Order: sequence, then structure tokens, then C-alpha cells
Amino acid sequence: MTDPLFQYTSSKRHTLDTSSERHTLDTSSERHTLDTSIEPVEIIPPAQDFGFAVNTRLDGALGRTGTISTPHGDIQTPAFIAVGTKATVKAVLPEAISELGAQAVLANAYHLYLQPGPDIVDEAGGLGAFMNWPGPTFTDSGGFQVMSLGVGFKKVLAMNTAGLGNDEVIAEGKSRLAHVDDDGVTFTSHRDGSKHRFSPEISMCIQHQLGADIIFAFDECTTLMNTRGYQQESLARTQAWAERCLAAHDQLTSSRAGRPYQALFGVVQGAQYEDLRRQASRDLASLEVNGRNFDGYGIGGALEKENLGTIVGWVCDELPESAPKHLLGISEPDDFFSAIENGADTFDCVSPSRVARNAALYTRDGRFNVNTAAHRRSFTSVDAECDCYTCTHYTRAYLHHLFKSKEMLASTLGTIHNERFIVRLVDDIRASIDSGTYAVFKRDFLGRYYS
Repeated sequence: MTDPLFQYTSSKRHTLDTSSERHTLDTSSERHTLDTSIEPVEIIPPAQDFGFAVNTRLDGALGRTGTISTPHGDIQTPAFIAVGTKATVKAVLPEAISELGAQAVLANAYHLYLQPGPDIVDEAGGLGAFMNWPGPTFTDSGGFQVMSLGVGFKKVLAMNTAGLGNDEVIAEGKSRLAHVDDDGVTFTSHRDGSKHRFSPEISMCIQHQLGADIIFAFDECTTLMNTRGYQQESLARTQAWAERCLAAHDQLTSSRAGRPYQALFGVVQGAQYEDLRRQASRDLASLEVNGRNFDGYGIGGALEKENLGTIVGWVCDELPESAPKHLLGISEPDDFFSAIENGADTFDCVSPSRVARNAALYTRDGRFNVNTAAHRRSFTSVDAECDCYTCTHYTRAYLHHLFKSKEMLASTLGTIHNERFIVRLVDDIRASIDSGTYAVFKRDFLGRYYS
């Protein structure tokens, strides 16, 4: 499929076509407009309304508290970023997400590209205005969705891969919907079967139209079952894409002057291999286009859960201390402690809301299913120590009834509780670092939660 947005010149350099025409991607059912019609202007440096400051360092570790400044407000770190994949945290009003303490939300460029289209979001004033969220926003690049579509594993963080190594791996019963080459990815829409093409430049153009405060470079997300040889090949591809993303971001930032600055994070891949992770981190940290570097970094890829902290440590040890680091796709309590100790600042995951819609709720004493018979006559709150709207107004017996009756309110109340639980946990970790009580808080929390 010919990329209609960008010219591919004989020198193999990818450039944005900023002619007076409006460029469209034909998605069969609708045509989504990517507007690059503004004439390029003189290159401008990154705006001063984005930044990161370290506040308190964790003794003997890479962990720290800090403040990320964005055009739409500050984020105190460490922080959990609520996931609103399609410009909504499923079943919950944006106002409720704000009230439960979330500082920012993350949406997905792949899904918003397919529906409603980035031009619609742009015309609305950007992601925040579109969904009535006044605070900071993130969008991921769609790279993870390309991987999950390609191999059918969906939202898998850790896999049992002992003895496996297969570059053509695909989940049982699934068909491959995405095909990667050095220039980009061709994929089939899960919505209607139409064909689409993502390249680094297209991803940047989409994310600039979505208008989030923090956006991510387009990367190839591999599985742990890919061979080391493929991981090396993929890493070289992701590095080349990162440079193209930085160049496109630089040009789009200039051509869309007057809009709030969007910070671009490079994404570190390398699977479970220390040398690949460290080299990828160094390569991204040294990358510069027209005087512009990455504003922060994402730590991506499928990870072995037992090695999560170690891998995060490899990456953060190589990346600039002055830059924020976002770990993509985790939400289990022990993972937060491991990641924060090793230098991660922000996190996102769909799991708290997804498991809530299936009646699984978090408490200080572990996770439980509220739709089991034991809770039919349980007239106590979900968690006596939780201050969320659900826990201060409703009982386990009522939630049990809602889930058994398949009422929509079940998902709403469950999600409010789970999101508050995870947001508050990370807030408490941050407070314990600032107060010098981190070790005690970690011991007490994990000892109780996993007892």
C-alpha cells in the first residue's frame, strides 16, 4: 500500500509533505484526514512548559519522586496513569476519574485512528477537550497493538516461554493481522477488515492531531518467544524508526506552531537481553535531530515478570537521570515496587478496569471476586480502608447483586474502586519515598497483600 502522507525520496529519507493539499488515509468505511497543510516555519526549540524535576531520591536505588510539567498541569511522580483506550476509561465518567485522584489519562492512537479518526479529535481541540478531561494526557503510538494483532496474544506482559523460540509465533486459533517491514506496518482493522498502513511518520502525524501532552515514538513490540536474532533485527528497526519519529515530530512541532508543546518519548525495546536493552537505551539517549532530543523515555516490550525490576534497572541506569521514564503496561502491586525502585516514574495498564468489569476487586488483603456466593450477604464495603465513592456508599452484597444481574452499574462501581486503589497505592509509595519510610511501607503492604 502506498503511503499517501509522505514522500519517499531517492536518498531514502522520509519527509513530511506539507503542501497545500490535505492528505487522507482511506479506511474503506470512512476517510480520516491527516492535515499537514500548514507551511513549515523556522524550527523552534522545545517549549518550556514541559519539563521534569527530581524531588526526593530513594537511598541506595534508582527510584525517586519528581514532577513532570505539561501544558495541562503537573504530574507528581511516581504516578499511575489511568488508561482510557478510546478516549474513555470504560464505564466511568472523566469527572469520576479526576475525583478518584488520577493525575493523567492515556489513550491509544491505533484505536482513535480507526474511530473516530484523528481529524475529528483535532477539530474538537485535542484529546483532552474531546473527552472533557482538563489534565495531562498521553497517547501511545499503536506499536503494542500492532504486535498483539500480529500474533494474537492481546495484552500479555509476561509469558511462560521456557524452551521456546519462534519468529513466526502466533497464538493458537488466531490469524496474523499485521505484517512488519523496515518502512512500517501493514495491518488489517479488527473492526471491519479494512487494510491500513502505519509508518513512524504516520504515527507522529496521528498523535500530533490527537494533541496529547506526551506521545510515544512508533516502535516494534516483539514477544518473548522471538529468537535473539530477530530481537536484534527488530531493535535496529525500532532505532531507525525512532530517528524518523524525532524528525517528523520536529517538523510537525514547527508546522503546528502556536499549539501546546507535545513531549515525545522514545521507546526502549530489547526483550530480556541485558546487552540489547542497555545498547538500545544508549542509542536513544544519544539520538538528536535538529538539536532536538527525546523529552522522556518509555520502557516497552513483553517482559518476564520475575525479571521486571532488573530489566527496568538496566534501562534506567543508561538513560539520562534528568528525563522521565514511563513503564508501559503494568499494574500489579509488587511490580510497582520493583519498577519504582529501579527508576520508573509513571505507569499505565488497562488491567484495573478490565478485571473490575469481571468482578475482581482489589483490597489491602489481596484481590477477590465479589460475584461469588460468599459475598451474597456481605453488607460491608469492598475495602474498609478505601476512601473511594464505591466503598463509602455501597456494600459487597450490592455489587454481588449487580454483577449477578449483569447491570451496567456493576462495571462502573467496580472500576471506580480498582482505579482508586491503584492510584492511591502509587501515591502512597511516592509519599513514603518523600518521608523516608519506603522500606517499612513496602514490607507492610506486600506482606499483607500477598499473605
